[in-house]
Amino acid sequence: MTALSPHLKQATPVVVDHALGSWIHGTDGREYLDFTTGIGVTSTGHCHPRVVAAAQEQAGKIIHAQYTTVMHPPLLELTEKLGEVLPDGLDSLFYANSGSEAVESAIRLARMATGRPNIVTFQGGFHGRTVAAATLTTAGTRFSAGFSPLMGGVHMAPFPYAYRYGWSVDEAVDFCLRELDYFFVTRTAPQDTAAFLIEPALGDGGYLPTPPAFLEGLRERADQHGILLIVDEVQTGCGRTGKFWGHQYSSISPDVLITAKGIASGFPISAIAAPEELMAKAWPGSQGGTYGGNAVAAAAGCATLDLIRDERLVENSRVRGDELRTAVQKIQQDHPGIGDVRGNGLMLGIEFTAEDGTPDSATALAVQQATTGHGLLTLTCGPLLNVVRLIPPLVVTEQEIQTGVERFDAAVSEVLGA
Repeated sequence: MTALSPHLKQATPVVVDHALGSWIHGTDGREYLDFTTGIGVTSTGHCHPRVVAAAQEQAGKIIHAQYTTVMHPPLLELTEKLGEVLPDGLDSLFYANSGSEAVESAIRLARMATGRPNIVTFQGGFHGRTVAAATLTTAGTRFSAGFSPLMGGVHMAPFPYAYRYGWSVDEAVDFCLRELDYFFVTRTAPQDTAAFLIEPALGDGGYLPTPPAFLEGLRERADQHGILLIVDEVQTGCGRTGKFWGHQYSSISPDVLITAKGIASGFPISAIAAPEELMAKAWPGSQGGTYGGNAVAAAAGCATLDLIRDERLVENSRVRGDELRTAVQKIQQDHPGIGDVRGNGLMLGIEFTAEDGTPDSATALAVQQATTGHGLLTLTCGPLLNVVRLIPPLVVTEQEIQTGVERFDAAVSEVLGA
């Protein structure tokens, strides 16, 4: 009998019958509050009527119009709508299918535009699973082990993970910027460095917001040395952090921005944005793809951006996220096994540690599994998988946050004791 690969392990035993908003209805007859959202993809909730209608209407017109062969209105409209929310100056877009593909397109552009070979990535970053993207990923060796050799020219610098170091955020930022300067004289010379690649908050690396001062330090060094600053907003973009883009907690403007996941409420589409002058430095033939900018996905993207604006979902993310973080911090007070609670907006990480302060992966997994039994879907992350992440949809209500917190509290109490 044919079956799925044995390595495709589900985080929960749930088989979905149907879903709507923040809720998944299983074939077991139970309903589950979904705080995973397809790893941050179903930003406007499951099957939002306006997204469904847009996709249905477009599917009745044309499903696939390969956009380097013929153009279609949804992609032109999506480009216009993204222009309304992108940082000033990022006025040229290339569309692909996935975050990994967009990441690879961004580093290809950086190398072509600068004529330099090296990319600096940061410890704990996740940028995808294809060969080049996996090379750039340091959120765990599980993403890059077993198929070497990987891509050359990639160098990893420290990330200011203050909790892990046992320092203040300022101390961690100062250390990592000093190490980056040292990096330039020991590992990759500035004149050989094409780009910095960083997430505004680590995703699979542990749901760690990147301190604004660190992003600003990178911008300063990028300007000083002619290095491009690429921000990977695949998971942090489109309102997830309580700002439209995660980097907007800082004062920086990136040279290249990567977006995917929540941009189309579950349809596969991704993009890189850059100034037209920079994008024009890509070599002929270096940008393309069969399915990039798919018509139905683009129509869903237009509906998603309209919903984010009309329903003020970025503001809802900020307010509901504050409620969620405050409530989980109260749970932390009763359970010393919760070492750290962090995040912006609806991107919350809860790190579990043992009594001696070491990472406690077993407890994190036990809590994540227990939440399913209490009707709440969650995921783990972090290099050591000792972080439980909560990723509600941007449409989540105050009551759903309260319900989610109650169910999470029950799961923690079940594992760690009341």
